[in-house]
Formats: sequence, C-alpha cells, structure tokens
Amino acid sequence: MINEVIFDVETKTFFDEIGSRDPAALGVSIVSVYSRKLDDKLAEISGKMESFWEDDIEQMWPTFQKADRIVGFNSLGFDVPALKPYASFALEELPHFDIMAMVKDVFGKRISLNAIAQDTLGTKKSDHGANAIKYYRAGDKNSLAKLKRYCEDDVIITRDIYDFGLKQGLLKFKDRWNTLREVEIDFSHPKKEETTQDSLF
Repeated sequence: MINEVIFDVETKTFFDEIGSRDPAALGVSIVSVYSRKLDDKLAEISGKMESFWEDDIEQMWPTFQKADRIVGFNSLGFDVPALKPYASFALEELPHFDIMAMVKDVFGKRISLNAIAQDTLGTKKSDHGANAIKYYRAGDKNSLAKLKRYCEDDVIITRDIYDFGLKQGLLKFKDRWNTLREVEIDFSHPKKEETTQDSLF
C-alpha cells in the first residue's frame, strides 16, 4: 500500500508587493490536497480531495506526515517554502516529489504546468494564478468559491500529469520553437529494500 499526497498552494500577495522573492513572505490563502492510496500495481484504491484555508492548515499536516510521497509542481521552489511558516516541523524533510524539477533535470529547462497539460493531457488550467489572489482579496462567497475551485483544479491537473508520467514513462510539451517534445522521465517509486537475517543454523 502506498500513501500519496498531491497538493497545490495559493498565496495572498504578489512577489512585487513584498520586495522579496521569498515565497515564505507571501502568506498562504488556501491549500488543496488530494490524498490517496495505491496498491502495489499503482492502481488507486481510494482518493479524497480536501481544501484548507489559512486558519485550517494545522489540520492538514497529519496527512502530509503519513505520506510515502508528496507530489507537487514547482513545489520545492514555491509551495514548500510558502508553507514553511505554518509548519512546526521540518516540512522540507518529508518525501517531496516535484514534477517540474524532475522535468528540468531531464530537459534542462523549466516547463509550465499548462504547457505539459495541453500536450500530455489535452487539457489546460481553468484560470490564471493572478486571479487567485484577486479572488482572495475580494473575499466574498462567490470569489472564494472560485479560488477553491481553481486550486483544486490545479491539483487534479497535477495528479493526472503525474499519473501519465508514472505509467507511461514520458511527458509531452512544446518547446520554445513550438516543436512537440516527448521527454522520457522516471516517476517510479523506489523499491523497498528487503531485509534478511542470516541464520545461525
């Protein structure tokens, strides 16, 4: 049995408003989390989407702490640092898996979530990240519902890209010259080491 968490973070402010490039200074508005169990053949047995507003983030940590893998997109560069002020433990030491970082290691360049979604899945993001901050600041029921839906939609796209890569061993996207690329990647889980004990008899 494998426990996975796929997540996305939205923030309250823009970088140009804080005079820093540190995600920890942005403040988190909402975190959406898809937690699931996979069998040994990587088939999903159960899954659940939850979203946590800033005041509820503490309730999210037990799900993260029991995960065998925590999947995000640009999560090591953005989402994890943004969440660190809310964690009373070493969040960065959990088993994080950053899809964008993996693609950059193989392809040599950063590729956006939307670019991969369009050519790998035939879909695209449901909204723009800048609107997420505008929805948070508006603060009315309808705007916050849009923010929650957008964050959850990004988690679903991240999950589906991850699953495609996990099962097919590649991702597709167009490069800067609009040429379709297929990049081989290895998203497999490390095999658990079997421990044996020598017999004395």
